[in-house]
This record gives sequence, structure tokens and C-alpha cells, in this order.
Amino acid sequence: MLYLTLFFSAFISATLLPSSSEVVMVAMMTQGKVNLLLLWLAATLGNVLGSCVNYWLGTQVLRFKDKSWFPVSEQGLEKAQKQFNKYGVYSLLFAWLPIVGDPLTVIGGIFKVRFSTFLLLVTLGKGARYLAVIALTLGVEKLI
Repeated sequence: MLYLTLFFSAFISATLLPSSSEVVMVAMMTQGKVNLLLLWLAATLGNVLGSCVNYWLGTQVLRFKDKSWFPVSEQGLEKAQKQFNKYGVYSLLFAWLPIVGDPLTVIGGIFKVRFSTFLLLVTLGKGARYLAVIALTLGVEKLI
């Protein structure tokens, strides 16, 4: 149940909804004996799956671009495409960053990044982030 709680916290954190799975992870680590591998897997898997939801939403969003209520203009979409092309698909390695990370995963879907590439880059970035949280919480020397 402990790992499932972290999984859902990480899942929600990866969507456009506000949440902080790192706080949940650190609290779990400081309150008792946990399996660090399972903790890392639960957080990473939940966060990556949440990003996959964002990706899917991105693949669907352009169906509505001609609607009057659509929040982004054609020029805004073109600007976003240029920015994304400028920094490339590798910007998805930074999908873990606060504020810009979640929209990056939506943009990956909008601009139809190959899903296998999306999944690899997002997993690497988010997995590394949770590993860093564990290392910073426990101290790197305890992991070696």
C-alpha cells in the first residue's frame, strides 16, 4: 500500500495537476524502513505513466484548434513548434522540471514525437530525478 500511494502521488504529479511526489517519497524514507528499489520504481513508473497521459492529451488537442475557445493561436502553435524543433526531442529529458516539464510532455504529443523515443527520454529523466531525491535524502555514501 505504501508503494501504491507513492505511485499515485507520482502519477498525479506528472499530470497538469499540482502535487509533489518528492515530498511523499522523502516522508516515506524518513518514517521507516523501505525498499529503495521499490520506492524508486513506484515513483518513476507513476510519474512516467502520468507523462504518457499528457502525451496522449497532446495528440488529441489539435482537433480543437479551430474552436473559438482554444487557448493557443495558430501563431502560438508555430512558435512552440519552432522552439521545440530548436531544442529538439532531447528536451524531453527535462520533463521532470517543475513548471515546464508537464507542458513539455503535452508538446511531445502535439508534435507527434515517436512514442518509443518519448518513453525512453522521459523515463531516463524522471528516473534520474527520483534517484537524486533518494541520494540526497540518504546521502550518496549510503547508496554505494
